[in-house]
Amino acid sequence: MDQIEARFKQVDVLPMVKHYMNSLDLFNLMKKYVPSSKSSLAEHAESLCIITANIICDNKPLYKIQEWLARYSDGLTGEPVNAELFNDDRLGRSLSALFTADRHSLLTELSCNAIKSHQLITDEIHNDSTTVTFKGEYKDPDPDAVQLKHGHNKDFRPDCKQIVFGLNIVADGHVPLSYELYNGNQSDDLTHIPNWNGLRALIKKEDFIYIADCKLCSSENLAHIDKNNGYFITIIPKTHKDVPEFKDYIKTHDVKWDTAFSTPHSRKKDKTNKYRTYEAGKNKKGYRVIWVHTSLKAEDDGKRRSKRIDRAQKALEELVPKLNAYHLKTEKQIKAAVKEICKDVSDYLDVKITMGRKRIDQRIPSTKREPGDPIYKYKWSFTYGLEWEINKQAVSDALKTDGLFPLITNHHELDAAEVLRMYKRQSYLEKRMYTKKSILDVAPVFLKDEKRIEAVMFLYFIALMIVSLIERNIRMNMGKKIEKLPILPQGMNTKKPTWNNIRYFFRNIHLALVLKDKIPIQATVQGLNDLHKKVCELIEVPSSAYQNLKDGWWLFEPN
Repeated sequence: MDQIEARFKQVDVLPMVKHYMNSLDLFNLMKKYVPSSKSSLAEHAESLCIITANIICDNKPLYKIQEWLARYSDGLTGEPVNAELFNDDRLGRSLSALFTADRHSLLTELSCNAIKSHQLITDEIHNDSTTVTFKGEYKDPDPDAVQLKHGHNKDFRPDCKQIVFGLNIVADGHVPLSYELYNGNQSDDLTHIPNWNGLRALIKKEDFIYIADCKLCSSENLAHIDKNNGYFITIIPKTHKDVPEFKDYIKTHDVKWDTAFSTPHSRKKDKTNKYRTYEAGKNKKGYRVIWVHTSLKAEDDGKRRSKRIDRAQKALEELVPKLNAYHLKTEKQIKAAVKEICKDVSDYLDVKITMGRKRIDQRIPSTKREPGDPIYKYKWSFTYGLEWEINKQAVSDALKTDGLFPLITNHHELDAAEVLRMYKRQSYLEKRMYTKKSILDVAPVFLKDEKRIEAVMFLYFIALMIVSLIERNIRMNMGKKIEKLPILPQGMNTKKPTWNNIRYFFRNIHLALVLKDKIPIQATVQGLNDLHKKVCELIEVPSSAYQNLKDGWWLFEPN
């Protein structure tokens, strides 16, 4: 009697991920720069592509990738193709091989393929860095690899070692273009010149606009970009002398602000953020200084100041009953306590220490006085109190400086509003960092070897590039065809789908196999409805990527 059985294998988003990896020619690039020996059972290129796909689809540590891959890996028409070839030892050796490869040239070709195949515009590039935190001692650092060190940890874990991950993205879809790893204690201000030089070599031009945070704003960094015919936009740090000078000026002078644009509040629909600009002229180097006023920031600055003043007044009220006792008996001690309480609001609170005096008569014992001496002696007892009031003039002056921040640029053709728009797109780079940390789960890293850590960070960059390209294409095509998609849980709509939304929506797509005497006789893709096909169309993935799955479809092969 014939034995009939059904078997189900996972499909989900892997076909579209493979499609995008093929569009970048990733397998061939890996094979070119990370070749395997002829005796190898599997190519390094295939192992590295599998690790990258795993990061994008499910992100398991190396020792679980074999288990993850087994969910896809049965054959369709012949003997099952198992995932045992790709155990953690083989994957680890492939990472070691990637470390010793010419990753710089590999990255250059990969980025060029992304620019060419997806027609990325490279006129505006944003740069920022974040930290990747590691738990563990890592006592014996490898001198040839990036150094895990303690530094300014952006994950708020100063007790942990880290590396610094610098990222460049294009404004077109916020797609990562290149990256760099630095030692954990690297300061950002020293990275911009080599980073800008690398970008110039990569895109073969220097007249792109380079945008970064305030660490870019040093005379050396700005002069290097300017003299090499490049453009920059950055924010002037608060400690720069131009900042307090302008804030003092605006307290006593009227400034003519130009309306720039308005944007809705990201969370409160009833609020609008209004931006205004003021051209403050050129500084000594000939760079434009543009002051920006934002209404929501002004409101937040005022609220924070009021809270600080209220908190200080409450602390002063609690201090009054404690005066004239223990460690608050002298004027010096009280001044120190008041100074600590008012350290953040000293300009807005006028505090006065009051003093009262009382005469105390004491009887002198007869044994201690001579005939004719007074029977009583007296001394003065001092008591202290506090009085304070809000300096209304100081608060009024501070209101004039609320919501301000200064930008600096050497681009003289853009109007102030466009300069501001470009700088505000810096926030999309922060979202890419969020994707790397929270969606692709870059940490924790289950690796001890620093060389393999450096290699896997390269694959995380590739994964982030692919995810960003998918998000760019679906949003760009939605703008032409459809306003929103019901792909969120419970069929809710989204106007800007993220990779996490897409991954969730495709989670139940699987391959149904019917086997007769353990031989597949029928294979159909289940769970792929019209909305899935619509999403594939918007992502620019052909329907054949799902409907024409062949034997070993999950394997990576040359194009």
